[in-house]
Amino acid sequence: MLPDELTGSGRDIPAREHAVRAEEDLLTARHAVRACAVAVGFSIVDQTKIVTAASELVRNAYIHGGGGSMTITVVRQGRVGLKLTVRDEGPGIADVEQAMADGFSTGAGLGHGLGGTRRLVDEFTIDTAPGRGTTVTIVRWKP
Repeated sequence: MLPDELTGSGRDIPAREHAVRAEEDLLTARHAVRACAVAVGFSIVDQTKIVTAASELVRNAYIHGGGGSMTITVVRQGRVGLKLTVRDEGPGIADVEQAMADGFSTGAGLGHGLGGTRRLVDEFTIDTAPGRGTTVTIVRWKP
């Protein structure tokens, strides 16, 4: 059974927005995504994929964007999925193609972040520009 804020049919039903302002918010966001993935019946593999993608995006929003928010939406369009929208008000990404390339990192990481996130989900969009922050929207559909 889905939590009340996630029930409905034929439309996107937004869950609560989660702030990403402090390090502990990263864990809270991951737990919220896992709870929604379980509620809609994702397999353990699909739960892991969407939680891993969420973790990378909220970490980027916190570390590189100075904080932001994540919204989880249950999508029902003949099938069910989870849509995550992660926003920050940071400096934006000057070269999206470079940022999506494996091996690219602005920190000490391995450089699998955005490109790896894109491979974990079914839909991936990024809206960014220098000086206006970044919004990444992903969708993982339940098979």
